[in-house]
Amino acid sequence: MFGFEPTAEQKTLVDSVRRFASRQLRAAAHDADERADLPSALLEAGAELALLPASLPETYGGFGERSAVTGALFAEELAWGDLSGALAMLAPGLVALPVLLAGTEAQKREILPAYCGERYVPGSAALLEPRYDFDPRALQTTAVRSNGGYRLQGTKCNVPFAAEAEWTLVYAAAEGASSGFLVRRGTEGLHVGERERNMGLRALPLYKVELRDCFVPADQRLEVTGGLERILSASRVALGALAVGQARAAYDYALEYAKSRVAFGEAIAQRQAIAFTLAEMATEIEAARLLVWEAAWTLDEGGDGVREALLAKTFADDMALAVTDRAVQILGGHGYIRDHPVEMWLRNGRAFAVMEGIAIV
Repeated sequence: MFGFEPTAEQKTLVDSVRRFASRQLRAAAHDADERADLPSALLEAGAELALLPASLPETYGGFGERSAVTGALFAEELAWGDLSGALAMLAPGLVALPVLLAGTEAQKREILPAYCGERYVPGSAALLEPRYDFDPRALQTTAVRSNGGYRLQGTKCNVPFAAEAEWTLVYAAAEGASSGFLVRRGTEGLHVGERERNMGLRALPLYKVELRDCFVPADQRLEVTGGLERILSASRVALGALAVGQARAAYDYALEYAKSRVAFGEAIAQRQAIAFTLAEMATEIEAARLLVWEAAWTLDEGGDGVREALLAKTFADDMALAVTDRAVQILGGHGYIRDHPVEMWLRNGRAFAVMEGIAIV
């Protein structure tokens, strides 16, 4: 079974990410949410952590190897700082990690070095479709063979950095199975709409994308048919870890508020109802974290992690919404004021249940 003690290298990395999350992501979160924009300087500072290069082999310009457990550890810390910023930090992996997991040698040599430099290079993935019965294994976006390649037709939603990324990994149904296609920015037939206006994740650029007879050469197909489950599981582990980080931020803030807020001569944390609520929040966060770690460990051990990752994400989705909502309640009227971050965290927490495929570790 997996252990609970991070390695020395993991501790060092997590400490670095925690400092960045505390000093920069958290500090910029409120204004970024208000302006619906992540500062480019923040993204460049995040790139200096070299989180993705540390997950890629030296052969392709990196200096490490991928570990889902390590990814889950630093994803949690990033989300503690700010969820929109965390998703932006993980966006380069939306292209790079699936290519690493399921790409051809030629695709790896062409794509991966671009994500190993010192500058921030966004990536994008188009998985979600705007329908209530969305199923990643039964996509309505199609890819049909044509003249040595494929023609893509369909509509995607909540596609991060679609207008900015050089490459977007588009998932489509091809020859009876879901597959991925590396689509370069500016490709004819790839239409990126206006930024979507969502309740949460306001600082993260998310777009509607339409594929209208979009031609992609055959060598840009990612053979994810066999590896799709591992890619989906790695995405669910990432989202589960982010949910834990977001919930932990809300719990920490509510706990400190409850300790300092005095009413009728005592801190409200001394009241049984508040104390029990905080205890339930802490318990659910720990439970979700352990489910995420188990799913990540399963992936690192070579399993597809389908069951473990789905359980982890499903539980974490509900947990994040419940914990962030309770944080707002503990702050009372202050929880509804935008000067306190818990209202933003509640809006962001609602996103987990409706998001799929926008992060991967």
